[in-house]
Amino acid sequence: MHALPSQLVDGLGRVHDNLRISITDRCNIRCSYCMPEKGVQFIDRSEVLSYEEIERFARVAVSLGVNKLRITGGEPLVRKDLPVLVEKLAAIEGVKDIALTTNGVLLAGQARALYDAGLRRLNVHLDTLDRQRFFEITRRDELHHVLEGIDTALACGFGPIKINAVAVKNLVEPDIVPMARFGREHGIEVRYIEFMPLDAQGLWDRGRVLLADDILRMLEEGIGPLTAVPDPDPRAPALEYRFADGNGSVGFIASVSRPFCLNCNRIRITSDGMLRYCIFALEETDVKSLLRGGGSDDQIRELVARVVSAKWLGHEINTAKFVAPPRPMYSIGG
Repeated sequence: MHALPSQLVDGLGRVHDNLRISITDRCNIRCSYCMPEKGVQFIDRSEVLSYEEIERFARVAVSLGVNKLRITGGEPLVRKDLPVLVEKLAAIEGVKDIALTTNGVLLAGQARALYDAGLRRLNVHLDTLDRQRFFEITRRDELHHVLEGIDTALACGFGPIKINAVAVKNLVEPDIVPMARFGREHGIEVRYIEFMPLDAQGLWDRGRVLLADDILRMLEEGIGPLTAVPDPDPRAPALEYRFADGNGSVGFIASVSRPFCLNCNRIRITSDGMLRYCIFALEETDVKSLLRGGGSDDQIRELVARVVSAKWLGHEINTAKFVAPPRPMYSIGG
């Protein structure tokens, strides 16, 4: 048997220390650029990994050098007893950081329990502060619950809290500046995410992407000058800018206009136990069969190392070669 690696390094020398764990493909809102309003086919619950299976896989990944975990969905807060999983993951020796991505609808009722379980970092998906536009985007009248959740999380002591705002052209332009002002008022970094071709309905078109440079211009015109901040972690996906007046910062995840594939340090496991080396990957590898079929930890390690070693250069969104993955975002995990 070959010696097992202590780090996950691919053929381009990229070291992978970040694992994104999707725990459900279900969601309690229906963003128009992500999910159809009706007729969504969800994964059968029997196929979804248990918390014990997730914990085991995370332990194996940590033994290979992973030290950052992010819990995603779907909407992870719709899954029962999430603090139980957070506590399990926080207890793994070698884990330096656990974060959660949520739409915030159920956050107010769960924030304290999640904090007490060991969670500290939150990313809340929120595109607008306007109730009517929130309803148009999400097809749900839940803005008040999201804002309540953010207030509760701040009161609990979560930090940093970031807001993820998806930038769809001809949709969110009126919200760009108000969202940044909201962030400045509350000590929250708003991160604008270029609309990516991961929607379930095939609506994506490059012409519908509100590009980072356009958003930057809108923010400078609406609020004031911004200065680029060198990220202390060059593998972080967000380009960060600080307002020149010293009050707050914003980030850009410019997957379309400025891909960061060459610095990628992430692997992903879907809620039904499929390992992916890229959110845009066209193939995925079955881990669940090993977890449920008597596979050893070493076998799982070998599988993970093999998947990472075969990782591609990048997604090629900006070329004619690009092919959208067969799964939409909510099924892959954000």
